[in-house]
Amino acid sequence: MINLTLQEIAHITGGYLDGVEDPSTRVTGSVEFDSRKVGPGGLFLALKGARVDGHDFAQAAIDQGAAAVLAARPVGVPAVVVEPAGRVEGDNADIYAHDEDGSAAAVVAALSALATAVTEKLTAEHGLRVVGLTGSAGKTSTKDLIASILRSAGETVAPPGSFNNEIGHPYTALRCTEDTQFLVAEMSARGIGHIRHLASIAAPTVGAVLNVGSAHLGEFGSRENIAQAKGELVEALPPADRGGVAVLNADDPFVAAMAPRTSAKVVTFSTSDASADYYATDIALDEVARPHFMLHSPGAEPVKVQLQVFGMHQVSNALAAAAVAIESGITANDVACALGGHTNASEHRMDVRTRADGLTVIDDSYNANPDSMAAAIAALAYTASGRPGARSIAVLGEMGELGDEARAAHAALGEVLEKYGVDQLIAVGTDANAHALAESGSARGINTRVVHDAAEATAAVRDIISTAPAGVEEWAHNDVVLVKASNAARLWRVAEDLNSTGPAAR
Repeated sequence: MINLTLQEIAHITGGYLDGVEDPSTRVTGSVEFDSRKVGPGGLFLALKGARVDGHDFAQAAIDQGAAAVLAARPVGVPAVVVEPAGRVEGDNADIYAHDEDGSAAAVVAALSALATAVTEKLTAEHGLRVVGLTGSAGKTSTKDLIASILRSAGETVAPPGSFNNEIGHPYTALRCTEDTQFLVAEMSARGIGHIRHLASIAAPTVGAVLNVGSAHLGEFGSRENIAQAKGELVEALPPADRGGVAVLNADDPFVAAMAPRTSAKVVTFSTSDASADYYATDIALDEVARPHFMLHSPGAEPVKVQLQVFGMHQVSNALAAAAVAIESGITANDVACALGGHTNASEHRMDVRTRADGLTVIDDSYNANPDSMAAAIAALAYTASGRPGARSIAVLGEMGELGDEARAAHAALGEVLEKYGVDQLIAVGTDANAHALAESGSARGINTRVVHDAAEATAAVRDIISTAPAGVEEWAHNDVVLVKASNAARLWRVAEDLNSTGPAAR
């Protein structure tokens, strides 16, 4: 964060100083909501949660060198205090679920105000360029691709993992300094108005919308409502004559229909439509499902892109990233080079590892929705298809936040598994959704097992791979395992167990 005095922070946040001997004391370190990460000169956010109240760790933060605490009440140490205004109603964020007096809301609002002030100053005085990104699926993977390309042109700040909500977004924005040229802001939504709010914290100049799927359908009620929410990003962009650029997926009719909602320049990307501004031809996968293709962009010769990330769906993500970068002034050749050098930056997202004995584990366990499930299953089947005697093993858990459509969506995965010829299904969980998945898979002739948790899933995989496939005389462990579910299922433990207990990965 840029250096600010405690008095300046109090003014920006609407708070007052308590226990501060010198109001001109400067915050020279980072802003943190984990007291263990606070360093000298930092600012500690005292967030009140369901189980832990950050106010209780104020002294620990000061002991570690924090300049002050941003708190909702006096905490006996130097603090900027922002008074609560009462419980937040009508917002389904977890941080507000147990926030009876509005303490957490007050600190989050102050964090947002601080991020807004910092990014506005950096934009006006140092040319900071903010890129906003949203979509139902692929946000984090595409955010990582964009960040890799932009880093080739200048200092770039992007959120770690999926820091894309009302806490993670301003927290990331406050990583920017006078030297930062690009801020990549991943934006999620749980309802109408959420992306509009995030876009007001750090105003984007370029905004990309990837897709409108069925993720979070239970919260929104319909894809039309999801499209309404996602389109708030392009509505927030400045006009074309002030540098605004909307990057839209021409392959998704809900996204393409957002063009009239912005006064920014509109460019499109497509994996199949040559009339789009950015499109791909000659798309193919290598032996472990890493795509390569020819990138076509306005005013430039086509360039070959060889990705190091896995799955056909990454082509669309890469096109979105390329469009953002080229519209930000980076050449097509430099974009292709940066894309080719990019590897997974976020954990448990299409992380593909092959053990020394030949077993390949695809860890895509961070999140799941019907669209990303289908893409991952396709990658599983393709990877196994190129290996003699290989079995494709899908370890699948629950997809969250699908509302009334959840059971049907899980049952529909049986059709996807059948379509791609997956050999084995391990359905993890005891709920109705897991049983719907298992019943559907079994009904379509897929060898199916139902297990309770990650430990049982790991044991089931080991049992399958312990013997050679029927009819295969010369067999190495060529099997391919996909591990995927919403993060709450914690199925990443299966991938980690398989990778750590088998022969060393290669």
